[in-house]
Amino acid sequence: MKRTISVMLGKGSVNHNSRGFTASNIDRERTQLNVSYCNTPIKGVYHAFFDEAVERYNEKQTRADRKIDDYYEKIRTGKQEKLFYEVIFQVGNMENMSSKSEDGQLAAKVLDDFMRNFQERNPYLKVFSAHLHMDEATPHLHVDFVPFTTGSKRGLETRVSLKQALANQGFTGGTRGDTEWNQWVRSEKEQLSQVMERHGIEWEQLGTHDEHLSVMDYKKVQRIKEVAALEETISEKQGEIKQLDEKSFVKQAELDKYIIQLDKVQNQLDAIKIKEKFITENAKRYDNDPEFQLPEPKPLMSAKSYHEKDAVPLVQTLKKVIRSILLQFFEKTRELTTALNRANTQVWNLSSEIERYREDNEWLRGVEKDYGRLRRGLGDNKADEIIGSVKAQEAAKKKLAKKRNRDYVR
Repeated sequence: MKRTISVMLGKGSVNHNSRGFTASNIDRERTQLNVSYCNTPIKGVYHAFFDEAVERYNEKQTRADRKIDDYYEKIRTGKQEKLFYEVIFQVGNMENMSSKSEDGQLAAKVLDDFMRNFQERNPYLKVFSAHLHMDEATPHLHVDFVPFTTGSKRGLETRVSLKQALANQGFTGGTRGDTEWNQWVRSEKEQLSQVMERHGIEWEQLGTHDEHLSVMDYKKVQRIKEVAALEETISEKQGEIKQLDEKSFVKQAELDKYIIQLDKVQNQLDAIKIKEKFITENAKRYDNDPEFQLPEPKPLMSAKSYHEKDAVPLVQTLKKVIRSILLQFFEKTRELTTALNRANTQVWNLSSEIERYREDNEWLRGVEKDYGRLRRGLGDNKADEIIGSVKAQEAAKKKLAKKRNRDYVR
């Protein structure tokens, strides 16, 4: 099992760490699983550690304005040193070390073992508040401490100083790229990795320095990643909108084609109706056409002869005409009716499909509006800056992936 190690500067919210107040991301049902190692009021720590040094310092002062009334307030309101520091340690992340999982329980054991020897390893970092949190997404350890040094020849003999505290513990000669703080962080990571090994976990070193970010900066990085993911989603949805618009355009063109065909069929039916009306109206001409008139019988002509020579031929002629008209009419009507029904069905199907596309387009346009709101909220400059940063990261990842593929092929 391989897991990463994260070491981050915290905000230093002691009330939050001790659950003096509960944030929205806290699972209160799991708060009972938290471990509190110590929670001493910081003012008490300052009085216990520095009051004697303050008294000795004040005794040497001949001017009242140089005396220190309250060392806690002097540091709190000053700009040279911080009152205290908070460091957050974490093994893995919420995906592979969730607090609710067995691996999360293992991470808690590792952090617990690591914390047991923290003060011994760091004698010049006075820990006054330390808590292991199990009621958030991933087990993590908050350690709050006051860095101090002793034996100073100038000022207070015992005073607050992170640089000197780390120097007293062997972390000296820091450079801009390798400060005493970075040296100490690496040392604590090594200590934590040794504890992990005893629990069967190998340290996965990603070669990044995200873990050195403060919680505020870390959350900013996370927001950038979330915005990048949203940008990618919006880009995909915009592509889908374009595709749906194109499909909608094609379907609309097909619908228009069928509507034209439908109009043609309807026109043909209308033409048939006109012809039918024409035939009906002009049928009267047969009333007077001699060809279709039954002649008067000739003098002395027998009924049989009249029937055979005049009546029967006329009836046969009329039957042929009527049959021809009816066959043409019904055949054409049936053909056009079938075509009309087919066209109506196609029009209905295409209309339903286009309506679905329109609903999809409405939803995707809503996503696009949310993207616009996001840009307005962040500001165009900030949004462009984030997008540019994410694109640069993606390009770097692609470049690294290509390099790995080339190395693998070799």
